[in-house]
Amino acid sequence: MKRLTLLLAAVLMLGACGGKKEKATVVAEEFTKLEIRKARGFRTGIPLDSIRLSDPCIMADKATQTYYMTGTGGRMWKSRDLARWEGPYHIAFTDSTSWMGPRPQIWAAEFHRYKDKYYYFATFTNNAVKIDTVAGNVIPRRASHILVSDTPEGPYRPMADSIYLPADMPTLDGTFWIDTDGKPYMVYCGEWLQNLNGTMEKIELKPDLSGPIGTGKVLFRASDSPWSREKIDGQIVPNRVTDGPWLFRTGSGRLGMIWTSWIYDVYTQGVAYSVSGTLDGPWVQEPEPITPPNFGHGMLFQDLNGQWLMSVHSHRDVGHYIRIPHLFKVDLSGDKLVVGDRYIP
Repeated sequence: MKRLTLLLAAVLMLGACGGKKEKATVVAEEFTKLEIRKARGFRTGIPLDSIRLSDPCIMADKATQTYYMTGTGGRMWKSRDLARWEGPYHIAFTDSTSWMGPRPQIWAAEFHRYKDKYYYFATFTNNAVKIDTVAGNVIPRRASHILVSDTPEGPYRPMADSIYLPADMPTLDGTFWIDTDGKPYMVYCGEWLQNLNGTMEKIELKPDLSGPIGTGKVLFRASDSPWSREKIDGQIVPNRVTDGPWLFRTGSGRLGMIWTSWIYDVYTQGVAYSVSGTLDGPWVQEPEPITPPNFGHGMLFQDLNGQWLMSVHSHRDVGHYIRIPHLFKVDLSGDKLVVGDRYIP
């Protein structure tokens, strides 16, 4: 990491000097040669349910005939068959001179292939920087951000813009979508700890995803959910949490979004559909959850044989919460997403 910090600092310094653009290019090229590293606890032949991982995201890469999995923690596992995995690897590298600081927390990371690059959407938190205090809760600097790599294995590194979303607003769980206008967007959550009614929002991205265009727009709020709930001051009300968006189209072309909240103390996932077929909605929430209790923060992918699957995690209390990745079969052939049985590869 020390070498990475020095290289990034050099890129920034040289880029500010008009007469030294060629040197900046050389340093930037050296930065791209950083290699992923095996993390503590690296193993091979790991069954999926033996991995401890929140918010699992799996990318099936046809070019390498390999599955890549990431999530909270900013690490990666690899598999040829979804059944046995090797890892973890460290693959995400950040600029310690940026707002993230030297050791940001990394939440809910996702892999996305777009054009000829691979992108790493993740939430970064710098607990040393406080941006707000609401209802007694001190809120640290937290935001969805994007890293890039030339290969699915990484390393994933920063791009041109150091800030995608407002510095005074905690955001999380950014995901990727190309809308009907052909433009790329990030869809993300505005955290309930600040706004007290979590939002789902979108922001347009530059063509190479290196930064935002314009400002964010609210798509819906946590209170729009008919199925999530909590008890506040003795009253049962809609839950305030929005978490884990993932977008998809059904076989009929309908635009949907899975997202997660809570039913009291049970992590639960629902789905909404866009009436217009675009991100602008309006979004109509399905009345009931789509996965069994205690499964959430899902994403959808096709395995290397073309079968649609959903990855989620469950919670288990062993004196502290541990989170375990799981797979479910899904059917997208009709007008709605249908979640089937657990899938054991």
